[in-house]
Amino acid sequence: MTPPEYKSDGRLEKVLRAGLFAVTAELNPPDSADPQEVYDAAVVLSEVCDAINATDASGANCHMSSVSICALLTRAGYSPVFQVSCRDRNRIAMQGDVLGAAAMGVSNVLCLTGDDVTAGDQPQAKRVFDFDSIQLLRTIKIMRDHGMFLSGRKLTVHPRLFLGAAENPFAPPFDWRPLRLAKKVEAGADFIQTQYCFDVPRLKEFMSRVVDLGLHEKVFILVGVGPLRSEKVAEFMRTKVPGVHIPDEVVERMRKTPKEKKVAEGKKICVEIIQQVREIPGVAGIHVMAYRQEELTAEIIQDAGLLPRPMRLGAEKHEPARPRHRGQRGVKSDT
Repeated sequence: MTPPEYKSDGRLEKVLRAGLFAVTAELNPPDSADPQEVYDAAVVLSEVCDAINATDASGANCHMSSVSICALLTRAGYSPVFQVSCRDRNRIAMQGDVLGAAAMGVSNVLCLTGDDVTAGDQPQAKRVFDFDSIQLLRTIKIMRDHGMFLSGRKLTVHPRLFLGAAENPFAPPFDWRPLRLAKKVEAGADFIQTQYCFDVPRLKEFMSRVVDLGLHEKVFILVGVGPLRSEKVAEFMRTKVPGVHIPDEVVERMRKTPKEKKVAEGKKICVEIIQQVREIPGVAGIHVMAYRQEELTAEIIQDAGLLPRPMRLGAEKHEPARPRHRGQRGVKSDT
């Protein structure tokens, strides 16, 4: 996959375009106003990842905002993935947030429709859903490639962004999922992060169709993985978390494991899945999701043989923007 030019200045795009197996992971935001809690989690992930996802009220639960976490991460020299959920903001707010994130040095944006508020702990919250993820992708692509807001009003400087979206190969109708992916690619997706993979045969079927359609040559696919702590956690995830599919045999394997060895077994299952996923044609990397378990995430990536990373997060510091003097003009946009 050799597109003509880079869309961003970020490490994630550089790693993927170099043909290297990429690793991203989620930093789950704190319920706190203390920035140190973000830095404590990020410093662990920075040693093992190519980019760090700042989740945006995932599961429709309120935490520190994604754009604020990105501000902290870029300040420290890390490379974040700014997640934007359409559930909570309208098109005016989202375009403004994206422009502000780019100004802070954010290079990656993940466009999400978002879980419904009924999945979270404040189900009385008002839904927005002015856009879905495909409409948001198209809008940011217009901002990036044509230098204008959706209204047609011109930007003085384009945002340089690597655009991402989510996909779930494990939810029916299975035949429709590759076609849905094609729509996201057409809308502007440069990379994809999938839902948790616990069913490798199902992923292989999905990827086979993706390759048949030639989509693997147009978008980088990072497969979502994560550890299980116990069979109770597995049951909760597959019954309460939207879109998560965990086969019975995986749950049974956790059930048969002695209590004192369950965490280790869950980690072992995750590592085995990563090793199988790496062999599937069209897969460009993995996305590790381990809720508030940054140390365990690092262990998984190490045990899977994915260290050292080709570029170390934090090795480069973002150059602070220099204030322009009166009369100095910015870069013109193409239209």
